[in-house]
Order: sequence, then C-alpha cells, then structure tokens
Amino acid sequence: MKTYPEFKEKFIERYSKLTDFKKFKEYSTKYQDKSIRTNTLKITTTKLKQKLKDYSLKQVPWCKEGFFISGERTDLGNLPEHGLGYFYIQEASSMVPPLVLEPKKNDFILDIAASPGSKTTQLASLMQNTGLIIANDIDHMRIKALASNLQRCGITNTAVTMMEGRFFKDYQFDKILLDAPCTGTGTIRKSPRTILDWSPNLIKRIAGIQKQLIKIAFQNLKPKGTLVYSTCTMEPEEDEAVISHLLENFENAKLEKINIKNLKSSEPITKFENNNYNKEVKKCLRIWPQDNHTDGFFIAKIRKD
Repeated sequence: MKTYPEFKEKFIERYSKLTDFKKFKEYSTKYQDKSIRTNTLKITTTKLKQKLKDYSLKQVPWCKEGFFISGERTDLGNLPEHGLGYFYIQEASSMVPPLVLEPKKNDFILDIAASPGSKTTQLASLMQNTGLIIANDIDHMRIKALASNLQRCGITNTAVTMMEGRFFKDYQFDKILLDAPCTGTGTIRKSPRTILDWSPNLIKRIAGIQKQLIKIAFQNLKPKGTLVYSTCTMEPEEDEAVISHLLENFENAKLEKINIKNLKSSEPITKFENNNYNKEVKKCLRIWPQDNHTDGFFIAKIRKD
C-alpha cells in the first residue's frame, strides 16, 4: 500500500476551484489495477488472453487492444510474454492520444517527446510497421528505455533522434504527437512525489516550455496535417492556456472535436482565476482521475488549415 504526502494547502485551494477535490483526492490515491496493451505486431488479443489465462483481464472500454489486469502477480514486467514484446504495460488513459491522432499506413509522423515509448509503440502498431515515425527525446537515459522498448516490440518503422525540439525546422510531417513534459498532477496515484514537487512557479516554468514546443510542432506540420497535444496534468495553465496560446499565434490552427467511444470526460476549463481561454478549447478532452478511475489526461486535436 502506497503512502502519500500531505497535499499542500495551496494545492487544495487551487484544485477545489477546478473540481470536486474530495473525489479527486480519493481517486488519485486509490489502488488501480494495472493495464496492458496488446502488441498486435506480434500477437493477437485472443492469443494473448489465452497466454494470460491465469489473470483476470477486463477490456479497456475505449481501446480494443487494452486490458485492465489483476492477479496474484503484479510484476508484469518479469513475465515471458512481456519480454517477448507481446504486450506493453501502459496506463489506460495513456492509450487515448495515439487513438486521437489516428495514424494511417505510410504516414510520416513525429513523436516529439517519445520516451519511454508507450505511445510510439502504439502508433507503430496502428500503422502496422509501415511509414516512418521519428521518435525524439532529449535525455540519453530515457532514449535507452525508448530504444529497448522499440526493439522488444519488434518496431521497424521508427528512427530515434535525440535533440531539443527547437532544432526541428522545415519538416512536413503528416501527423505529430506532442505528449508534453508537465507537472503530472493527473498521475499522483503512481507518482506520489508529484504532491511534494508541485508549486505555482513550477507550473509557470513548464507552461513556458510547452508553449515553445507546441509552436515548433505546429510549424513542422504539413498543411491539412494533424497535431495532438497531450499532458497528464490537470493544470489549466499547461492545458487550455497552451492551446489558447497556439490559436492566438496561428490563424490556420483549428481545433477538432474529439470523440472517443466509451470514454468519460469532463468539461474543459474556459475560465480560471483571472484568465479567459479561447472558447474553442471546449473541443478538447479533459479526463480527471475520477472520470474513468484512471490517470488524468488532457488531449487536444489540432488541424493545420
């Protein structure tokens, strides 16, 4: 059983304005079964279920390859099926951004902050190992994890790069996934230290980085291309404010309404404290931990006209 630090007074005050704090705290500190995603490049979901017959597998409602898994063993990473790349241990709400991006065969895709590779491998699986994915990160230790996961899962359509996002210039990607670095307040359940690290200054610093990254990503998107921006934080400054910043700076940036079947979500934030956000942010997905008993996520789908 995990123990959680005390929530800071400023945190409680802030999140009480954003949601039902009692429910948020309850679900952020409640045990949740792990979830896995079938790597269909190596095995079918039917065969994987047969191999994991000693476990209780429950379908993730919004992802046909995903399952909540419970059983006597929790060290799923030590199972032979994991080592063989038959499945990826991936949080259920983390499976949503690649589904929103809707990769097709032979697409040219940039995953700009790819490590450790959960979404990259999901994209490659959806593309059936065709086309080309550029999987980028800036940390060499995280790159090692990314490369290891790509190899384990049999990914052959992905090139790994290690550089700052600002060095991407004049590319014409069909689609881009920006799963941005964030304060992670939707993932307290698995990362209790988030409560200790949280501060208003940290939010502002990271939001600045996110605004830079989303502008770079959009500039490297070809006309009619799709950019998906996602975070695992519930902070409006890192979510709706970043999307508003993009819309204010690029007239050809258009938000698309996201519809993922069987996924519950909450209303995006259009106003918080003294900030009014672009009304188009209503088209985004804001997933609180209490909505689906998962990690929290924010997802926006942007088209370049």
